[in-house]
Amino acid sequence: MTRILIKGGKVVNDDCTQDADVYIENGIIQQVGKELMIPGGAKVIDASGKLVLPGGIDTSVHLEESFMNATTADDFYSGTKAALAGGTTMVIGHVLPEKNESLLEAYEKYRLAADAKTCCDYALHVGVTWWGPKVRAEMEKLVREEGVNSFQMFMAYKDMFMLRDSELFQALQHCKDIGAIARVHAENGELVAEGAKETLELGITGPEGIEISRPEELEAEATHRAITIGNRANCPVYLVNVSSMGAGDVVATAKMQGKVVHAETTTAHSVLNGMQYYHQDWCYAAAHVTVPPLRLDPSTPNYLMSLLGNDTLNVVSSDHRPFTIKQKAMGKDDFTKIPHGLPGIQDRMSVIWEKGVIGGKMDENRFVAVTSSNAAKIYNLYPRKGRIIPGADADIVVWDPEGSKTISVDNQVQGGDINLYEGLRCHGVPLVTISRGHLVYESGMFTCAEGSGKFCPMRTFPDYLYKKMVQRAKSQAVKPVEREPYTGEVVAVANSGKRDLGSLDLDTPSRPSTRHGGVRDLHESSFSLSGAQIDDKVPKRSSARILAPPGGRSSGIWLTDPL
Repeated sequence: MTRILIKGGKVVNDDCTQDADVYIENGIIQQVGKELMIPGGAKVIDASGKLVLPGGIDTSVHLEESFMNATTADDFYSGTKAALAGGTTMVIGHVLPEKNESLLEAYEKYRLAADAKTCCDYALHVGVTWWGPKVRAEMEKLVREEGVNSFQMFMAYKDMFMLRDSELFQALQHCKDIGAIARVHAENGELVAEGAKETLELGITGPEGIEISRPEELEAEATHRAITIGNRANCPVYLVNVSSMGAGDVVATAKMQGKVVHAETTTAHSVLNGMQYYHQDWCYAAAHVTVPPLRLDPSTPNYLMSLLGNDTLNVVSSDHRPFTIKQKAMGKDDFTKIPHGLPGIQDRMSVIWEKGVIGGKMDENRFVAVTSSNAAKIYNLYPRKGRIIPGADADIVVWDPEGSKTISVDNQVQGGDINLYEGLRCHGVPLVTISRGHLVYESGMFTCAEGSGKFCPMRTFPDYLYKKMVQRAKSQAVKPVEREPYTGEVVAVANSGKRDLGSLDLDTPSRPSTRHGGVRDLHESSFSLSGAQIDDKVPKRSSARILAPPGGRSSGIWLTDPL
């Protein structure tokens, strides 16, 4: 039996801060308050002058994953160990089936590897990387029998993961029917592919090509399209990896219009900018390659952090997918072959505290919301996780707001041979991490065992997403107009063999020519960047009498050639 008393700290939840002690027994928070009656034999942790926070929930990590011909530098053990060192007590990983691969088989393979190694609680998203009746059936089985409640769809990665709009619409409808969270990676995959081709043809092969070929307007357009498709499918949409001001504005507008949309950004996108891709050192530039790319406008990170602070963006994840420089070098002659992914599972909470709280974009309560509580609400784990109250899982971090550390690849626990925040001094560090009531990290020392983490089955139809959707469906239900049937005469239509113009699948008729003698129809006209026009060879008169020019009649002569 493990008994822990955290004494003298300030308990911080997403909605309030209070001076309180916390008593833990058998992995559960038993009491929160002052002057608690505690059984003997409890380990006492002095938290005087410190904050007591719910453990972080990292909603997007890629561990022991093969992607773009490379395997991530962290397996489930090293990755979850790094998470605990940074104050994160739960991660949600990705299962990304190959095209035509069974979703169930990919999921089972992932579970088999993860259960033996994780040392913190975890859950899984399953990627819908292709579409068909089998995928539909397996999604339902994963929800009903395996505890999966979220699926990720891609509008990018053409010929790899990308779904067409009609397929995305059907996938979102199905997510709504089974009560799952529909995660969408929004970039215009068709134009991204064209952009990559054009960039390579221009002789640009370095890491800057990732930023040139994927401009933010392609993300903003796809974000708007994803929200529109979700709205038509009556399905809440959860946008991932929001990276640009344009996409952030689309999300903000949709929320103001009452659409049910939530969004997640990453630590890197809210802290770093795309000038890194133009660094003279190829290795340094390639280390920052991810998608969507970091944005060139240096004000973007500050803007995204502000959106996190005002709840336009709800969650910040690490999107941890670490590769070594040697792996990134597979794309030394072609930026499209540089594996996409950045490290960050260990540094997420300290970096967001430094740039968000110390930077004045949010207070400690909002920090708890974007790093833990909102994720727990969205994925239907709240208040068992994401909140410090009696009955909740004892996933707790003792946080020193006055402490500091300098981030360096030399002392990191996470994998990879580069740290994006090298040399950044962070004020606000985790001192103690408690997972499921067990002290797993204290003052740089680990006491967690490989495989001690548990898979968390997640329930469907989270209220945080679906309550508003259900109410909206009731208020916007479409009904036919009740009227008396028409009983008058109906004109007889002769069957001329022509297609019925009222048929639903009617193609748009071609526009009839509207050219008039001597006048160019601007709607029909074509033009050339060289200035040549299709009617250049037609002889022109130097002048013509206009009987009724714009503005009234005139008996004067109007010149048609430029003076």
